[in-house]
Amino acid sequence: MTGTQGAARIVTRRTVVAAAGAAGLGAALVACGGGSDSASGSDTSSAPADAGKSAGSGSAGGDALAKTTDIPEGGGKIFSDQKVVVTQPKANEFKAFSAVCTHQGCTVASISDGIIHCPCHGSEFSIEDGSVKGGPAPKPLPAQQIKVAGGSISLA
Repeated sequence: MTGTQGAARIVTRRTVVAAAGAAGLGAALVACGGGSDSASGSDTSSAPADAGKSAGSGSAGGDALAKTTDIPEGGGKIFSDQKVVVTQPKANEFKAFSAVCTHQGCTVASISDGIIHCPCHGSEFSIEDGSVKGGPAPKPLPAQQIKVAGGSISLA
């Protein structure tokens, strides 16, 4: 019977370790992904009404993501559902990058002073080219294709 009791303890330990790992993963996902759209400065308003018109997966283009007037000059806006950040480094110059941090896959959460900020481990990226400006991120944010026409920005 001691062999059966020993096996039960191993399964119990494995179950406890697996449950603890799952709980840790759940906490990490909540910390990494729950950000709302953010603009530069202290503006923490939600996405514009027409931002929700693009495809939920973020893979389809064509639908308006935002109006050009929604993207502040010298800042940007994060579209968490589409996993894209759109910036306007200079007047009428719009750029787009993946909103997924290259360090551990968290979604970036804010933009201020020309920097895109990841809340998980402090990585920072340039609004001009997505290059790493600080933190542990090993690579820049990948560029994303957008189309700017008629005062609207859409995913290409």
